[in-house]
Amino acid sequence: MSRIGAIFRAQGESYRMAFGARLSTDQHRVLRALAACHTPDLGGIRWHCPRCGEAVFTYRSCGNRHCPACGHAHAQLWLARQQRLLLPGVTYHLVTFTVPEALRRTVRLHPREALPILFDASSSALLDLCRDPRHLGALPALTAVLHTWTRQLLYHPHIHFLATGGGLAPDGAWRETRHTKFLVPVQALSPIFRARVRDLLRQRHPALFDAVPVSVWHQDWVVHSKPVGAGKHALAYLARYIFRVALADSAILRADDREVVFRYRDSDTGQPRTARLAPQEFMRRFLLHVLPSGFRKVRHYGLHHSSKRKDLRLLQAQLAFTHQLPLPPTDPPKLPPAPPPVCPHCQTAMLPETRFQPTRLRGSAHASARGPPAP
Repeated sequence: MSRIGAIFRAQGESYRMAFGARLSTDQHRVLRALAACHTPDLGGIRWHCPRCGEAVFTYRSCGNRHCPACGHAHAQLWLARQQRLLLPGVTYHLVTFTVPEALRRTVRLHPREALPILFDASSSALLDLCRDPRHLGALPALTAVLHTWTRQLLYHPHIHFLATGGGLAPDGAWRETRHTKFLVPVQALSPIFRARVRDLLRQRHPALFDAVPVSVWHQDWVVHSKPVGAGKHALAYLARYIFRVALADSAILRADDREVVFRYRDSDTGQPRTARLAPQEFMRRFLLHVLPSGFRKVRHYGLHHSSKRKDLRLLQAQLAFTHQLPLPPTDPPKLPPAPPPVCPHCQTAMLPETRFQPTRLRGSAHASARGPPAP
């Protein structure tokens, strides 16, 4: 059973009483879903052992995309699908776009309006600079993943792009970047990104634009780029957070009525650290990262866009032949069925005996679920 879910069950009602009026509909749904996850509230199955007769119960998961106890199988499926898009023999780069602190409050309070602008501005800036013949002069393959957190769960929206270190030139040839430490110069990329966020915010949401301090548009914005080898390790890192928020259940060291203690790694030194938060502060930080329902936190551009899939497959074959490497598999991966539980006494695979219904209405808990609940 999820440790984070246990915190939400123990503290959820008091949190709603104190702060419910400030929560969005999506945040209320996450509160209910995580509290109900893997409990009789969502129903489940009674299993029996055909060998010794032992009986156990398993309860359904909430399926919410923010839940740390759900989504592992879907994350592995996503990872397998993305690995099939990798180009053999190509060095990948991780390009990360962040926004200044003074803009983060606007993004946090208006995620449905502001987050698409971050995607549009960063992707167009990166694609246009890559098309520029003074830099790459070609169309790369890009996968973008939104993160909104620091390792202490503070709000810090940023977009990671896994990008090929080369692209398809207008003449149909594969062209490698001439840089070794970055894909394109971040000194050129940063002001383009800043200008496009400014222009898109002013065009689409003028009231939000007026609320942003003018100084934001005159300061340096941080864009970071680094090579990440063949891309497999970077994909594995991104996959961990596709179907959950920053904190894994295993990071929770202790939780009681007074405090929640969790471990994290300092981003500057790489050293392990411990955070201690009051339970309601922990829940507040966790709920900061609830995305609007239906919002896509992963997007594909350039050669990774679905309309370019044929070009991508031809490039994979060409590069595999050039580098004498195997082609990535093309068969679509499938989500494996969940294995039955094993008897705690004799280690025999158990058989389902009775399916029982939820002890309360499930609609609210599943309103933002990703796919059907699974035992």
